[in-house]
Amino acid sequence: MVALASPPATTVEVFDSIELVLSTSPSEGNPFFEEPPVVDWDGRRVEGFCDDPEGRVWRVRLMPLRAGRHDYRVRFRGETLEGNVEAIDAGRRGMVEVDPEHPFHFRWRGTGEPFFWNGTTTYMMPGLSDGRITEALQRLAKLGVNRVRVSLCPSRQKDGGRWYEPQVALREDFDYRYSPWPTARPESFEDPGFDVSRFDLDYWRKFERLLRQARDLGIVVQVIFFTDAQEPYNYPFDRERVGDDPNERRYYAYAAARFAAFANVEWCITNEWRLFRPDEWVDIIGAFLTEKDPYGHLCSVHGHGDFPFRTSPWCTHALYQVWDEDGAYGFMREQREDQLATGRPMPQVNEEYGYEDHYPGPWGGGRVAPARNGDSRRRLAWEIAMAGCHQTTGESAANGLGGWINGLGDETMTMFEGYRHLKTFFESFDWRALEPTDGVASGGARCLTGDDILVVYMPEGSTEVTLPDGRWEATTYDPQTGIWGAPGKATSGSLEMQADGGDTACLLRRL
Repeated sequence: MVALASPPATTVEVFDSIELVLSTSPSEGNPFFEEPPVVDWDGRRVEGFCDDPEGRVWRVRLMPLRAGRHDYRVRFRGETLEGNVEAIDAGRRGMVEVDPEHPFHFRWRGTGEPFFWNGTTTYMMPGLSDGRITEALQRLAKLGVNRVRVSLCPSRQKDGGRWYEPQVALREDFDYRYSPWPTARPESFEDPGFDVSRFDLDYWRKFERLLRQARDLGIVVQVIFFTDAQEPYNYPFDRERVGDDPNERRYYAYAAARFAAFANVEWCITNEWRLFRPDEWVDIIGAFLTEKDPYGHLCSVHGHGDFPFRTSPWCTHALYQVWDEDGAYGFMREQREDQLATGRPMPQVNEEYGYEDHYPGPWGGGRVAPARNGDSRRRLAWEIAMAGCHQTTGESAANGLGGWINGLGDETMTMFEGYRHLKTFFESFDWRALEPTDGVASGGARCLTGDDILVVYMPEGSTEVTLPDGRWEATTYDPQTGIWGAPGKATSGSLEMQADGGDTACLLRRL
């Protein structure tokens, strides 16, 4: 017999969720092989998941996307349960989605507000203790970070030496050796003995606690299904099969069932797919995952160089990994133009363009590593934003706390203060309708133009800006300090600007 373990909620806020907890007899075999509960919910098919090793407890999470009454009908083990819930619009921002009016950018679905993408990599955050996860998320939120990249299946390693960060080692509050699956040898790094027919429920519950805390802080979590999966012990599925391994599909489906009702989730099929899987695999798994997600979260895949999924129906935005100046203004402008040529504009994101202080040795030819500091990263972020695109970076891990590896930091780590100034500048006006434009300013300055707004960014030196007809108000902005200058008046013709002691931005509004 299938029964509700407790009466479900009768009201819920839009973009929050209710949980139906089903109590039943144990499964005859492995409960994770059993067909899960299925709910007809607001015209959507929502699958539940097993949350008990014997199959006695199953859960279904339902997230309303609109206000009003929602009827649900649960089907499981030949039985049917019905009910309804009233959804109330409480002003939640909801999910981040591609802006339908400005498809190179993002917005909050619930309020329509623009979402300025200001993210960082924190791959191994689930390896922290719960208290340290809270500390990391709260610190990042205070610095204006609104998106974190987190590995669901991590890169198992003895210490940070695998990523040239040996100072970030195992300790009481941090361990790389976590896994979505039970392991026969949990202490082993290279031979853990994954049992991919089951799931480690304590770990999945911990990941959910991370998601809830991030949601309450206004942080989106990119769920990365694999990191460094070229290593056999970091990808436990059949490499000879391309998208049809049942254990692998169960992994993606289970994540969708557990996490899709969190409004702050975003999917990444994997990190650096070409290190271990063909393009065909990405398209198959991408289509499968988005089919399992009833709410339409953002979904993409991370790689190097070109992006072959510009028109794939499952893909909502393009992700690149191109480091340093090679991945800045010119590269991102080119990707934007290439995307536009497909007839399907969508956001372009340089997901990794070099972490602060990272790879101080010969990696990358040794030509830029000494200058890969917080200020150079901040300048590249401005260049990418001025190309009409988006970026993700990572903090130094040199102090051993974690930085880009797990999100931990302290008062000595100030890089994101500069990124907060970038976010503050762009959130002071609606940048979504602006286009990167050549020929408006001299001397290497970058320009975004619209009908009534013109933005100029000078990396250095001076520039002469050609203003359209009319009267304009010009306000300078110091990207290093976040200090605005006094507004001044300008008319059509030319406007001279000087970057004294660093980069400078200017916001011009038509009067």
